[in-house]
Amino acid sequence: MKKKIILASNSPRRKELLAGLDVDFEVKVLPDIDESYPDDLPVEDIAQFIAKEKAAAYVELLKSDELLITADTIVVVDKEILGKPEDEDDARRMLNTISGRTHQVITGVCLMTSEKTKAFAVVTDVTFKQLTDKEIDTYIKKYKPFDKAGAYGIQEWIGYIGVTNLSGSYFNVMGLPVQRIYTEMQDML
Repeated sequence: MKKKIILASNSPRRKELLAGLDVDFEVKVLPDIDESYPDDLPVEDIAQFIAKEKAAAYVELLKSDELLITADTIVVVDKEILGKPEDEDDARRMLNTISGRTHQVITGVCLMTSEKTKAFAVVTDVTFKQLTDKEIDTYIKKYKPFDKAGAYGIQEWIGYIGVTNLSGSYFNVMGLPVQRIYTEMQDML
């Protein structure tokens, strides 16, 4: 890579996934970036919109030899967005909502250099078996999924026992569609 890569995320999963591409990168995170979006924005455009807004916050700080990566992941069931749960009850509600159903995980990504910007979204369909109350409670108590959209991490126990089908990128469900990012970085650089 000719550019120094900057990952604008504190997510341990995103750091792990980007490291898997075997590229050197640095993490830089600005505080208090607005992640709101217009109420009339179609659900399928929200993650990409937020990723672009995150990138826009770095425009003045971006050096000519840097490539910035921002991302946002949402979970969608019947046009309802399941963000990060506020507490155990909210996590339980979300897991009951996706239980026995298929939902979409949408990750919006923005790649930005001082010369160009490329934004895209990747969608993965995930189907869960019908989860029992005990399985949901065990997962919440042990894994505390309060920093995860939809209240679950596919790479954790609930993914092992619950996911019955996946159509699309597994890594997208973890929070970063690394194959697509790799391809887009190659095109940009």
